[in-house]
Amino acid sequence: METMSSKKEYLDEKLIAYGQSDYYPFHMPGHKRQRMGEWTAEEIDITEIDGFDDLHHARDVLKDAQERLAALCGADRSFYLVNGSTAGILAAVCGCVRKNDRVLIARNCHRSVYHAAYLMELKLQYLYPEPTKYGIQGSVAPSHVREMLERYPDVSAVVVTSPTYDGVVSDIAAIAQIVHERGIPLIVDEAHGAHFGFSEGFPKKAVVLGADLCIESLHKTLPSYTQTAVLHMNRTGRFDPERVMRYLGIFQTSSPSYVLMAGMDRCVRILKERRDLFPAFSRKLDHFYQSCRDLKNIRILPCRPDDPGIWDRDPSKILILTRDAQNGGQQLYEILLNQYHLQMEMASGQYVTAITTIMDTAEGFERLEKALHEMDGRAICETGAVESRDRLLTPEEIYRPREKRLEIAQALEAEKHSLALTESGGCISASYVCLYPPGIPVIVPGEVIDRQMLEMAGVLCRQGFELQGAEDGRIAVVDHGE
Repeated sequence: METMSSKKEYLDEKLIAYGQSDYYPFHMPGHKRQRMGEWTAEEIDITEIDGFDDLHHARDVLKDAQERLAALCGADRSFYLVNGSTAGILAAVCGCVRKNDRVLIARNCHRSVYHAAYLMELKLQYLYPEPTKYGIQGSVAPSHVREMLERYPDVSAVVVTSPTYDGVVSDIAAIAQIVHERGIPLIVDEAHGAHFGFSEGFPKKAVVLGADLCIESLHKTLPSYTQTAVLHMNRTGRFDPERVMRYLGIFQTSSPSYVLMAGMDRCVRILKERRDLFPAFSRKLDHFYQSCRDLKNIRILPCRPDDPGIWDRDPSKILILTRDAQNGGQQLYEILLNQYHLQMEMASGQYVTAITTIMDTAEGFERLEKALHEMDGRAICETGAVESRDRLLTPEEIYRPREKRLEIAQALEAEKHSLALTESGGCISASYVCLYPPGIPVIVPGEVIDRQMLEMAGVLCRQGFELQGAEDGRIAVVDHGE
C-alpha cells in the first residue's frame, strides 16, 4: 500500500503548485505563465469537426488565421506548426533539397537540421560563426558564406541560425543576396526571433530581409503555448512550395491541437491590438540595462556590444557574465534559483541567460536587478566558487572543425559498437555528442574523435556540464573506424 511519504506527485498537481509559487520565469515560454484569456483547455479541445477546418487542407477558419499571421509578419505565406520549429526545419530542408545534395549549414544549427541531413543523406559543409571576446558564438560572416559557395559551387541550399540561443544576429540581408546570386534558397532558423520586427528596438525578421524560408518558435519569445511555431515562406522561385508543404504533412501530426492553434491566433490578436506592449517592454529593458551599469564583478552583455564578431544582438536575451567574478555560470544559476527563486533559461561556463518577453513584469525585472546587485556586492557567494583548475573553454575550441570521413547517414547506418569515450580516440563517431544546453553537436556522426575532443570532454565533465550522447562515459563508433 502506498504511504504518504512514498506517494508520487501527479504532473498536473506539481505544475499547479509550481504555478502558485513565487518562482519567477526568466525562461520560455514567452507568455511567462500569465493568463491571456478566459477559456480553459478543455472548453476548446476539439478535433476536425464541422465548421472548424483541417490544418492539412485549410480552406476556412484556419486558412484565415494563417493568412492573418502572414500579413502581420510580412511573409507571402505562413503555416502553423504544432510540432514546434523542429517540424518546420525538417520540412524546409527536406523540401528544398534532393537526396545526396550538398548543403551549406552553420555549425551551430539546431539538431533538427542534422536530422534532416540524415533523412536526405546530405553532404554537409559548415559555416563557422565568428569568434567573440565574450565567450559566446558570434555571427556568420557574409564573406564566409561567399567563400564557401565559391569553394563548393554545387551547394543546393544554405541554412543559418539567426538569432542564436544567445541572441546574436547575422546580416541576413547580405547573406541572402550572396546566396541568391547562386539561384539557391536561404533557410533561416529564427526560432528565437519570433518577436523580431514588431518594434524599432529589435532586428527585422529574416523573411522581410530576403530569406526564402524562415522558421520561428512563437512560444519562445511571444505569448503563445509551448510547441507552437510558424514556417514563413516567400514565393521566390528558388524552391518548390508544394514539396515543402508535402513534408509538412509528413512531419506534423494528423491530429493538430486546436488548443495550440487557438493560442497562436490569440497571440496574433494580442500583437495587433496591444500596440503598447512592445514600447513598454523596451522601456523595461532600457531601465534594466541602465540600472546594471554599476555592477563590478558581475557584468551584463551590452545591448550593442563593441565586438567585430557580433553583427547585431537581440537585447531581450539578457546574458549575465561571470568572468570577473569568482563564481562560474552554473554557480550563479543555482544561486539565482535557490536563494532568489529566479528560474533562468540556461547556464554556460561563464554566463547565465535570461529570456525576457513582452509579458515580463516590472516586478520580475526589479527582482533580478536586486539579486544581481546583492550578489555583486558579495563577489563570492556562499554556495561555492569554481574549484576546478581547468580554464573555461571558448566556443571556437568546443565547436572547431573536425576531420570528416563519412557523411551522417553513412555513419549512422554503418555497423557500430560501443566504446568507453576515453578509449575512442581515432575512431569515427557513430552518434551525436551534444553539449546541453544549447544542444549543438560537439561531434557529428562520421567525424573522427581526436585527442583534442577527448581532452575537451574531460574538462567539460569535470566542470559539471552534460554531454548528451556520452552520458555514461561511452560512445558509439563505426566498426573498423580507427
